Amino acid sequence: MYLKHKLNSLLGCVLSLCLGVAPVALASGNQTIESFSTAKRLLLQQVYVEPNERKTLYCEASFDEKKNLHLNSGFATSKYKNRLARYETEHVVPAENFGRSFSEWRDGHPSCVNSKGKAYKGRRCAEKVNSEYRLMQADMYNLYPAIGAVNAARSNYNFTMLSTHKSSFGSCDMRIESRKVQPPEVARGPIARSYLYMDATYPRFTMSKSQRQLMLAWDKQYPVTRQECLRAERIERSQKNRQQIVSERCSHLK
Repeated sequence: MYLKHKLNSLLGCVLSLCLGVAPVALASGNQTIESFSTAKRLLLQQVYVEPNERKTLYCEASFDEKKNLHLNSGFATSKYKNRLARYETEHVVPAENFGRSFSEWRDGHPSCVNSKGKAYKGRRCAEKVNSEYRLMQADMYNLYPAIGAVNAARSNYNFTMLSTHKSSFGSCDMRIESRKVQPPEVARGPIARSYLYMDATYPRFTMSKSQRQLMLAWDKQYPVTRQECLRAERIERSQKNRQQIVSERCSHLK
């Protein structure tokens, strides 16, 4: 698995050079926060601290410190209406995408038995048994606020371009079709740098060639903003590791 990751990292560097994007050295991941609940709390309390910064990733809906969500004018959906006005925390790289590399997710574990004696597996088992999984799941660099209905509809689908399709959410240009997602332009840069970070940091997660090419292209087309740099700085103070992809890009803003 590690050799495969190293080969893919080398491929990423070659592709980076082809696209004019500077390669970034392998970084260490989250080693301090094992609880997903803690990560979500810290994200709200220590990262999105100013009212003008509190916006969801895909649709830029505002929210307050108590997770009250305010939908934008024209936002609409016919699905997941019970999560329509719910603040949620989205894994940009879906937990399943790296979770399935853990045997506890795929096959279960002797410790994963409920009160009725029935064995279970999947995310719940991996979270209970494996500390490495918990650290990946709680990595705040991969977590963003989202509207619940959008989070549910995105599911674990890969990002792509769906230029001929219309928005699935009215005024929020989030397009979902045939288990593929095209996010709004405002979200593409942060998405790309989250994927590149997870791929460079955790050997258990590896992007496909096509997904890597798309993320490298989005990283170049949609540069970091000062807000994205500030977000990364705050997470670094809480989580104690650096988002090398964002840090390198932000160095050009100073």
